[in-house]
Amino acid sequence: MKKRHIEYEGREENAFSLSTGDLMAGLLFIFILLLMGALLQVQKNAEQDEEIVKKYDKTKTQLYIDLQKEFKDDLATWRATIDSSLCIRFQEPSMLFDEGKQELKPRFKEILNDFFPRYIAVLKRPEYRDNIVEIRIEGHTNSNGGYYSNMELSQDRTRSVLQYCFSLMPPKDIIWMKSLVTANGLSSSHLIYKKNGEEDKFLSRRVEFRVRTNAEKQLEDIANKRLINKKK
Repeated sequence: MKKRHIEYEGREENAFSLSTGDLMAGLLFIFILLLMGALLQVQKNAEQDEEIVKKYDKTKTQLYIDLQKEFKDDLATWRATIDSSLCIRFQEPSMLFDEGKQELKPRFKEILNDFFPRYIAVLKRPEYRDNIVEIRIEGHTNSNGGYYSNMELSQDRTRSVLQYCFSLMPPKDIIWMKSLVTANGLSSSHLIYKKNGEEDKFLSRRVEFRVRTNAEKQLEDIANKRLINKKK
């Protein structure tokens, strides 16, 4: 009796093609999982960045409010201002230094006697002290004279301010301050201009106190990270 050989047209089985299909499906599944993981990480990083921004805004805003509250009755007398960038600006040159000199005038010493201990007391409050990475004393000149000679003068002046401010504080505060307070002479690199675009030679001669927080540094790191990723 002859064996019957039956072929099913168009339905030839191929075990290799089935295993290849399963492999492709597996790889696709793995790719999807990796993509989902990457998207979740991006979302997590974005949420962390947003939290840092919120923390920075909250800290900065509250510190600005507290500084305003502390000094609101003195600013006009001192010819000083506070802006939302946490810059306290002493802008009466005749009170600060004699022209071309680095020694503090008696009136400026009187102002610092009142201002600086109270300033440090605000910054040392528990809600702020651990967030502060730098307290900058900045000296600025106008464009009169040479840039380099003005740089030397502004550096000498800020060093004089720093030394005098330190002399006002008890040793326990000086230990904390030494890791944070810096003197920065900036010559005429940050001029102040009038509305018509002309340099305000009077207001450009000034001393400023600025605060940088660790949240601000983290914002800088975020910006740098995004810039690097963009270049990639």
